[in-house]
Amino acid sequence: MEDCIKVKNLNKSYGNRVVVNNLSLTVKKGEVFGLLGPNGAGKSTTIDCILGLKSFENGSVRVLGMNPHTDRKRLFERVGVQLQSSSYQGNIRVGEVCEEIAALYQSPADFRDLLVQFKLDHYVKQPVAKLSGGEKQKLSVLLALIPQPEVLFLDELTTGLDTVARREVWQVLTALKENGLTLFLTSHYMDEVEVLCDRVCIINRGKALVTDTVPELILKSPYKRLEEAYLWVMKEEIAI
Repeated sequence: MEDCIKVKNLNKSYGNRVVVNNLSLTVKKGEVFGLLGPNGAGKSTTIDCILGLKSFENGSVRVLGMNPHTDRKRLFERVGVQLQSSSYQGNIRVGEVCEEIAALYQSPADFRDLLVQFKLDHYVKQPVAKLSGGEKQKLSVLLALIPQPEVLFLDELTTGLDTVARREVWQVLTALKENGLTLFLTSHYMDEVEVLCDRVCIINRGKALVTDTVPELILKSPYKRLEEAYLWVMKEEIAI
């Protein structure tokens, strides 16, 4: 299975503070890969570096074989991105924001079909600001799918959502996973990670502590649930 994402010895600092520390990881085509860690661990910065949104001091990054800095325009025709903070202008309506995003790409997906798939077709004329939290999150995934991406990046997608809204978003992501889309996500919810992810990398202070499949990570810990195994890894790191 070919690699979609290759990160090797990535380093990123802000002044004297090291945010990403010699990080290496690979993501296979069709894989759902989770980047886990506490607040401030460097997850969002890692995604920004992978996408070429932030520069870094050392290391190398390839996404679909492309350098995210020198091939940014070509890369963004082939990836979808949902970042932590999604903001929308004024009272823009759902259909209008879909049209705006579609206009940016040469061969966009038909957003009307996506609206039906995501059960948002009844909200075409509704201002985005009036959508519920779960509906906004589903819309953010929908917009990231308009370029018909080969890789989808999702950063803390369900943070702040209630249980019902989270489950709705999970259903959408599970369908994408079953269709073979490569997903790179960050999350604080271990039940979410256990449902969606094939492999995970746990980081702290920008440094990789462990990379493994979810079942193997649990098996190597003294516990039977991912949340407990994750906390065990973090405690082991603190104890060193």
